[in-house]
Amino acid sequence: MSSFDSNGDSHKLRAWVDRHLQLSSGECAEVATERLPFSFQYGALVSVKYLARLPVETKTSVQESKKQTIKTWKDKRSGLEIRYEAVEYTDYPVVEWTVYFRNIGDSLTDVIQNIQGLDTLFLKDADGDFVLNGHKGDSCDTESYEPYSNIMGESFEKRFAPGNGKSSGGADGWPYYNVQMPGGGVIVAIGWPGQWTSTFTRTGEDGLHIRVGQAQTHLRLQPGEEIRTPLIAMLFWQGDNIVNSQNVWRRWFWNHNSPRPQGIPPVPLTSIQLGNSERGLWEETDKFMAAGIRPNIGWRDANWYPTDGGPFKDNMSWLNTGTWEPDPVKYPDGFRAYSDWARDRGIQFMLWFEPERVGDPESYLAKHHPEWLLEGPESCGPILNLGDPQAWNWITNHVDAMIRKEGIDWYREDMNGPGPLPAWTNNDGPDRVGMTENLYVQGHLAFWDELVRRNPELRIDTCASGGRRNDLETMRRAVPLLRSDYQFPEDRFPDLNQSDVREANQGHTYGLASWFPYYGSGAYVTDEYGVRSFYMPAFGVIPQAGWEQDKQETQAVRRAYDENVRVAPFMLGDYYPLTPYSLSQMAWIAWQFDRPESGDGIIQAFRRRMCVEESLFVRLSGLDPAAYYDVVTVEGNDLLHERGSVLMERGMAVNIPDAPGAAILLYRVNNA
Repeated sequence: MSSFDSNGDSHKLRAWVDRHLQLSSGECAEVATERLPFSFQYGALVSVKYLARLPVETKTSVQESKKQTIKTWKDKRSGLEIRYEAVEYTDYPVVEWTVYFRNIGDSLTDVIQNIQGLDTLFLKDADGDFVLNGHKGDSCDTESYEPYSNIMGESFEKRFAPGNGKSSGGADGWPYYNVQMPGGGVIVAIGWPGQWTSTFTRTGEDGLHIRVGQAQTHLRLQPGEEIRTPLIAMLFWQGDNIVNSQNVWRRWFWNHNSPRPQGIPPVPLTSIQLGNSERGLWEETDKFMAAGIRPNIGWRDANWYPTDGGPFKDNMSWLNTGTWEPDPVKYPDGFRAYSDWARDRGIQFMLWFEPERVGDPESYLAKHHPEWLLEGPESCGPILNLGDPQAWNWITNHVDAMIRKEGIDWYREDMNGPGPLPAWTNNDGPDRVGMTENLYVQGHLAFWDELVRRNPELRIDTCASGGRRNDLETMRRAVPLLRSDYQFPEDRFPDLNQSDVREANQGHTYGLASWFPYYGSGAYVTDEYGVRSFYMPAFGVIPQAGWEQDKQETQAVRRAYDENVRVAPFMLGDYYPLTPYSLSQMAWIAWQFDRPESGDGIIQAFRRRMCVEESLFVRLSGLDPAAYYDVVTVEGNDLLHERGSVLMERGMAVNIPDAPGAAILLYRVNNA
């Protein structure tokens, strides 16, 4: 079970907080500031020496399960104010913080540089190794979310960073880590939808130095300006069960870092893709409802805005962004009639936007407000500067007006092209390195917050060419309904060269489920083995044209939706890998989701096409050892009735006679 050790885990957190947050007023100022978990340089002084010279004001407050501490240092000479805002969670062994720098004076500050939101040293007090555990970020390939585990020997040093400003993109771009050490460990997470860097460096025989910050900072603040560090969160755990620590993380993430408009958490859902015309909205919905499928979301993707005049042609015309109005040819009456009709039938309306990238030089934004655009190489067009107050006001008011006018329940935001980093760095001036990005990131987060403030029921889906902007701050506001663009099978999309999408998505679930309870994708396959590889909390099928006229295909699509509705709620529970990670066609891969509160769960297992073994032996986790469990197939066939201790210690066999094949087993307590 994933409940944390209230004595062990909380003791580790308490010890860290006492040392690094609750600084004693009776000790030497420089000794105290040296223990702060962040750092920077101001002028010629490192932060330890600079902050030791300044008076500090501390305020604390308690609200429900959070204890907040705010420490503020003010330099009256230069006008620089530093504010350290930390939150300690009382129901989980987690602490988080952000540091703010503000110019409260009337002239430029000195240069602030090398700002690290996390700069701390961990020491191990026993024999054994530091081990760095994590996953690759999304690169739209088979290896997205592939796990790694690296022993950090005495000479170890590793730097991580995402690709081009997309905060979870690239092999080294995943902003979540689990650092294991003798006796326990700490999970470190980064909230920065921009270009962060993290560095893990061994120091001496017993030390590990971890640093995290915006990649480049060397800047002076103008009067009234404020910048911030990435959000840092750390979860402390004790023992040697790293899977258990990941489940504590999943529970904290679900309860404290998942968006909850009006207090309502995300729920498992199904979606359909709507046709790209006013008539097509209804037609596509009617096809699914006639097949007995009532989705939760009707999803209108890109290309609903004017695209004909831009540089991108044919299948790529959707990249011609910058005019955020319905195409008067395709949607002469907009979306409101459909969205009202759909809501009356229990279907919410989701509309795709890409407000940051302006791909069409003839678009409204490019022609009327070029002064708001950040030019940068290799970005598929300039970037709307969300750090510019005028640009921010316009896009916020415009999107808000569309949400209200068109009846949009879900705001889906994408970010395509290589990424915004070149546009940010290309627009920094001398002694302003990192300033464009910092103001932009703050503006982007404020944009989402304001949309939700004005539309309290609005939900946000985040996408950046798949799952490439899923840092902690982003996940606090949005859910990733498309975890990767690696979803297009070769037989339907030969030009995309995406091989083995079924096995790749098995691997995506295997890796991502350790960190996120909630995520989604769309299945362009309907065979049983293939579509079961895409089952997840948010799910949809995009069948081939004419599917509704094929009885066998209609049955396959309906079965997929029905099965996913049954299994998705379990995926919000605790997660246990049952096999090693593998992409090999000769292997099995399997995992378990368990809900200890209700005494039930599921097993998902896949036998790949070149695997010769018909059976896989698995040992389950998280069960009540004294309880008896019924295990059945998703088709309803009884398999066994066994005690939890037996299922965990001796295990059970999963049989799949044909390769490739997929099995879903459900279990629940039955002590009768």
